[in-house]
Amino acid sequence: MTAQTVSLLALVTISEATIGVFVKLTGGLIPIQTLNFYALSLAALLLFGFMPRVTGKPLRFPRGNLTDTLMIGVLIAAQISVFNYAMTLVPIANAVIFWSIAPFFTFIFSAVFLGEKARPGHVLIFLVALAGVAIANPLKGGEMAGNLVALGDGAVYAAMVTYLRYEGKSEAGNDIAWSMLIAAIVLSPSTLLFGGGDILHGIYYEPLGMTVPVLLWVFGLGVVSTGFAYLGISMVLKTLDANIYALIDIIVSPLVASFLGYLVFGDIPSSGMVLGGAMLLGAGFWLTRETSMGMENQAVHPCQCA
Repeated sequence: MTAQTVSLLALVTISEATIGVFVKLTGGLIPIQTLNFYALSLAALLLFGFMPRVTGKPLRFPRGNLTDTLMIGVLIAAQISVFNYAMTLVPIANAVIFWSIAPFFTFIFSAVFLGEKARPGHVLIFLVALAGVAIANPLKGGEMAGNLVALGDGAVYAAMVTYLRYEGKSEAGNDIAWSMLIAAIVLSPSTLLFGGGDILHGIYYEPLGMTVPVLLWVFGLGVVSTGFAYLGISMVLKTLDANIYALIDIIVSPLVASFLGYLVFGDIPSSGMVLGGAMLLGAGFWLTRETSMGMENQAVHPCQCA
């Protein structure tokens, strides 16, 4: 792995980890459904502008691949909407840790729909993950609703991964730009149903000593957390095996996101969340490693991008 790849991978990981920060910094001044639409629209613009340069191919309309492009777009819209909604309900650490159940849903869906075989060792991995979830206790107090939403997002994300595997696709091609556009179109009614939000409202931040318009955080969510993340992954996958990327991402991104939650908002996870989260992340890494063996040519996990 070259120094350039490591640097780019670090930037991608950080960009993914900023999702919760940007969502929370909007302060609820933009309905979350509308915020998701803004983010996906900005991401689509970025991908349409830069993806052809990354892939070296023109951005042609996917006539022969329209069904897949539409399906992936709908799944992106659903996954991002549920994940960002979870971010409005619970601390960042809760959302990213409980979302990390995704590899286990992927394993189940792949076994049911793709016929992938389970091995005896997988039982132990599942037991470790279930113990981790139990210790983290998603049903605890006032955070129960958000925790359950995050767990549900893991299932939506897993459905997207399973579909990509079924079609033998990844997020590295130009079609992802079209899928992102479809996702934005799917969420476009949000502005009519929930309103456009007060995007020009300024919020004063004591540490910065200045007033910052909410629009800045909208751009951050769309351009940095979403658009650049997908663009950066396409660049990383030119020199890094997809399964290695998935292994790194499943551990590092939740840890960085949790750290940013502490750094920006002072969120400190409970001891149960730390221990249970460590077990869940470790089991997810273990399962991803086990299931990726011999699948070097199959689709990579989509990024956890806003």
